[in-house]
Order: sequence, then structure tokens, then C-alpha cells
Amino acid sequence: MKKIILILFVLVSISCFSQNETTRIAHFNLENKVAIHGYDPVAYFKQNKAIKGNNDITASYMGVIYKFSSVTNKDVFIKNPSAYEPQFGGWCAFAMGESGDKVDVNPETFKIIDGKLYLFYNAFFNNTLKSWNKDQANLKVKAENNWKKIFR
Repeated sequence: MKKIILILFVLVSISCFSQNETTRIAHFNLENKVAIHGYDPVAYFKQNKAIKGNNDITASYMGVIYKFSSVTNKDVFIKNPSAYEPQFGGWCAFAMGESGDKVDVNPETFKIIDGKLYLFYNAFFNNTLKSWNKDQANLKVKAENNWKKIFR
């Protein structure tokens, strides 16, 4: 009986994990499963800069691939990947808060808030970080609620 329960537990765990991985891949801002247009997620926090990752230094977390500018940054990420992932699957935080839309980002336009990485659209004379800064508290709450509706 204990074997059957253990087998069922393992099967349910695998099923939940693969569903979560599939959901992440479907809803995150990815190109060929690579997040943040290949920028190093740890560099935002450690260097306070957007630094392009190296194709030879990568790590995968729940189906999403991240690139790093150094092995040190990769090692930091591996210890606590969820701490370095961008909010809202890497979509524009302003658009997520304003309308709940998935809008691509310029990875060099970012803000760290309460230890979390937020990315923004910035092209064609439209820097959404400026708009975000005008109403950050309200937009942040709306973005979190909108993301919960998308990413169940």
C-alpha cells in the first residue's frame, strides 16, 4: 500500500511540475525559451546594469533558459532562481498594470523594487518606465492582479 501511495505521489508531482513548466513557457516573454532577450538576470541586482549574457553560460529554471555574463552570476542564480526572475514573466510592467497586456520590453529599461526586477517597454519615444514612476503604487497592484489572471 505504501508503494502505491508513493508512486501516486511521484506521478502527481511530475504532472504538476510539467504543467507549471508548460504554463511558464506559454506565458513568459521568451525567444527560443530564453528569457530577458538573453540578458543576465543577476547583473541587474549585483551590477545595477543590464548586461548581455554569454551563450556559453546558461542555466534552465522550470523550462526557462537564462544567460549569464559570468559563472559567478550563474552560480548565484542557481542557488535561488526565483529571486532573480523578472516580474510578470518578463513582460512590460507598465502595460501589465495599465491594461493587463503582454508587451515586449527593452531589457535595458528596468527598475528594482523591493528586491524584484521589473522590465519596461522603451522604443519610439515611449519609455513606459517614466509613466510607471508617476503611479507606481497603483500600477504595481494592478499588474500583480492582472498577472495572476494570466498566469494561473
